[in-house]
Amino acid sequence: MVTHVPAEAQGDERGALLAFIEEQRGGIRRALLGLTEEQAASKPSASELSLSGLLKHVAEVEQGWIARAKQEPAAVKRDETNWHETFQLVDGETVGSQLAYWERVAAETEAYIRSVPSLDDTFPLPNDPWFPPEGRVSVRWLCLHLIRETARHAGHADIIRESLDGKTAFELVALEQAG
Repeated sequence: MVTHVPAEAQGDERGALLAFIEEQRGGIRRALLGLTEEQAASKPSASELSLSGLLKHVAEVEQGWIARAKQEPAAVKRDETNWHETFQLVDGETVGSQLAYWERVAAETEAYIRSVPSLDDTFPLPNDPWFPPEGRVSVRWLCLHLIRETARHAGHADIIRESLDGKTAFELVALEQAG
């Protein structure tokens, strides 16, 4: 897993953006190393967030944004009645199944980003209160948004993991490299 984006990735904008997304995904995956399902689902901090819930959330959000860019429906429909399910495993979901799902989503993201004619290509934002009416964003904006969204939650994951067992991000990188 990537822990730092190599300098040579800077020569290819698409590659650099995808590498930065992957770098942040790695932070969340590492936060789950060596944990049981129960530990991953626990909420050891003042927040209602769990590591397994964050994992599910970032995978669903990434898939939803790529579907939106392709102007396709998201794989999972969330609204005001079930939005909370994006932050918790349900119906037999496991950390392993969510990691596998996210791997498929990441491959779809990479294929899409590499396939668009230009990072300047745009797509419409949804018509909901989070976005300006009739707004459009570029594929470049989408990549930057995925970096921001994933990085935000990778930071949450660091705090949750350290609250669980005291392991820091640096220790988890070493654990990953040893394993």
